[in-house]
Amino acid sequence: MGVPAFFRWLSRKYPSIIVHCVEEKGKECNGVRIPVDTTKPNPNEVEFDNLYLDMNGIIHPCTHPEDKPAPKNEDEMMVAIFEYIDRLFNIVRPRRVLYMAIDGVAPRAKMNQQRSRRFRASKEGVELTEEKQRMREEIIQRGGYLPPEEIKERFDSNCITPGTEFMDNLAQCLRYYVADRLSNDPGWKNVVVFLSDASVPGEGEHKIMDFIRRQRAQPNHDPNTHHCLCGADADLIMLGLATHEPNFTIIREEFKPNKPRPCALCGQMGHEIKDCQGVAREKKGQHDEFADTVPVSEQEFIFIRLCVLREYLARELTMASLPFPFDFERSVDDWVFMCFFVGNDFLPHLPSLEIREGAIDRLVNIYKDVVHKTGGYLTQNGFVNLERVEMIMQAVGVAEDNIFKKRKEDDLCFFVSLLLQAEQQGPAYLTTGQFAPHALGRRDRPEAVHNARHQAYDMRMQHNKVPMVSSAGPSDSTESRGVKRKAEDSDSEPEPEDNVRLWEEGWKQRYYKTKFDVDATDDDFRRKVVQSYVEGLCWVLRYYYQGCASWKWYFPFHYAPFASDFKDIKGMFTEFEKETKPFKPLEQLMGVFPAASGNFLPSTWRNLMSSPDSSIIDFYPDDFAIDLNGKKYAWQGVALLPFVDERRLRAALAEVYPDLTAEEVKRNSLGSDVLFLSRSHLLFDFIHELYRTESHESTDIPAELCHGIQGAINLDDDPILPDKVKFKDPQYADGFVFKAVLLPDAKIPNKVLKPGDWEKGNREPWRPQLGFNPNRQQAHLDQSGFRALG
Repeated sequence: MGVPAFFRWLSRKYPSIIVHCVEEKGKECNGVRIPVDTTKPNPNEVEFDNLYLDMNGIIHPCTHPEDKPAPKNEDEMMVAIFEYIDRLFNIVRPRRVLYMAIDGVAPRAKMNQQRSRRFRASKEGVELTEEKQRMREEIIQRGGYLPPEEIKERFDSNCITPGTEFMDNLAQCLRYYVADRLSNDPGWKNVVVFLSDASVPGEGEHKIMDFIRRQRAQPNHDPNTHHCLCGADADLIMLGLATHEPNFTIIREEFKPNKPRPCALCGQMGHEIKDCQGVAREKKGQHDEFADTVPVSEQEFIFIRLCVLREYLARELTMASLPFPFDFERSVDDWVFMCFFVGNDFLPHLPSLEIREGAIDRLVNIYKDVVHKTGGYLTQNGFVNLERVEMIMQAVGVAEDNIFKKRKEDDLCFFVSLLLQAEQQGPAYLTTGQFAPHALGRRDRPEAVHNARHQAYDMRMQHNKVPMVSSAGPSDSTESRGVKRKAEDSDSEPEPEDNVRLWEEGWKQRYYKTKFDVDATDDDFRRKVVQSYVEGLCWVLRYYYQGCASWKWYFPFHYAPFASDFKDIKGMFTEFEKETKPFKPLEQLMGVFPAASGNFLPSTWRNLMSSPDSSIIDFYPDDFAIDLNGKKYAWQGVALLPFVDERRLRAALAEVYPDLTAEEVKRNSLGSDVLFLSRSHLLFDFIHELYRTESHESTDIPAELCHGIQGAINLDDDPILPDKVKFKDPQYADGFVFKAVLLPDAKIPNKVLKPGDWEKGNREPWRPQLGFNPNRQQAHLDQSGFRALG
């Protein structure tokens, strides 16, 4: 899911990291569609070696899009996913590897966030249905018109979770899709395709990172491989930096706020459910031929160049007069680590650190002041020096009181400024024509109304454009523009009462009493919260740099401690429990699903979620509180769900395991990555020989036949063609540490940013780089061109 607002902050602070994608489109000739020839050079003037797809960022928008009609059935969903992958392949055109990773069973630390999201989605779905029914009755009672209610089964996006039939079907469909493209698309013929489906444990992006880590630790790895990772999560930026690969690019959809969405009641554009008036829809086109169309603009893509971000960070993090040698790579790792304090998928952010308030900049400034006293860097190869981290936290803690006071002052100033602006400007919108206000005794007649319905529609649209007045502050209101508003987020609702009042004396006592129901004088409890958070920081950094240190660890609280609570933390963490195992897919479903999504589980397992006699019925509340925690909207709040007790869950499941069918047992098992290639690939004859001799032993890939890629392969039990095998990454001994360094022979890309000491008087000219090509020819006009423009 990533860090809310992180990408927006990053792209505004470091704008040159963004490059807009050039995309060639297929053509149509005599009714025949001619696809793009991806064997040709990349139109973005860069050649990528490896393309990695974090598939969940593709599956969700293709199965339940927010800005266009939803697919009618599962077949249409699969086709939409295939078309999306085709688009990305066309833009990036990888020459060596395509790696598709679907989220498998997640570590327990991530499952808690998944549980919160899925329970929320279920709760919001029920509330939306109730709101639609209530509004429908109101509108019809007052004589409004609404189209007949469609009897359509709502797509439950919770099915996009390992262990469901949907994910099993998706894995099978992707296998045939890959086989088809390798056989029929010339652009795929030299590419090795890896598919890590939902049966393989691990989050998609972390399976990708594990693949990169293990390959770059091999002697045959090309240190100048150009990687391209597709995904919308902001934490992919930190993951890309953590690889220390010099050529790393991220591709993602360009964010466009305020995209129009049709009303869920009448299907018309320009208003939400709560504003629906039940006005009959006007005919679209002479014969209403555009009745079912929604105005949709195709989503464009952007590249995020991490090599340019590294340039920015080099300027920001380089420090003089250090009592130890400056190492830029180590400072990048420290920057990644500090970003964890403002939010990540596994820990709540510290109360005093809000990314919209410049928390990362504040941390960097403190870091540059304190690092002279620490005697070294905060991290190394994914391991944390807690004694040095404590010095940073104590420096933040000193400023906490002022941070909370300034936050309140900023909120009040913003609120007052909006009220003053509204008073000066008069009404937020004025109608025109016959409905417009006119001075008494005015001689000229008002403009006649030619179409009253159009005039009323325009008035309503202008009203909907009025900016809302919120005490959430300027940055929060900006953030909410691109987020789907919930039905309950009415502007007229009173602000939630804030019982903590962080800006007043005694805030720490109130915080612990309100959030944890303990007194602030309970030092043992506070120390327990801090210890869990410290363990979490060590776990997250290890996860980013070395892989999953423990599948069962999680942060057992809904809220974070204060920075000033981080005292004497040096001995709070030693090591994680060894050889922990991930949940099985159906076990994870029981851990993250609400009872409303129980239809994806076997019947006896489902009963554990709903039966009053179930020993774990308390894990599945029908309703639960959402603590807004100082925010305005429910989607920003904290879902106060009970944490799942793993021992109780396993004890309850032991009684229903015998009820699984053979198909369910198969879905509940853990799988392995699969490797595909075309018949023209150098490695094909080697694999074909393994099938011919029916070799059942694990065989190492000859690196010279596969772009230097190494690993072990086994024959697949159910091959589509003899060009598909099971794949396992290179294995390393327990305790092996992947080095977070630039590899020898790695070439740093040419610099893009303007030199800091550049002046117009310098002899060497400088001009900004557009796209990936530093030598792109600029267009020039001759005299006739200038005359035409003139």
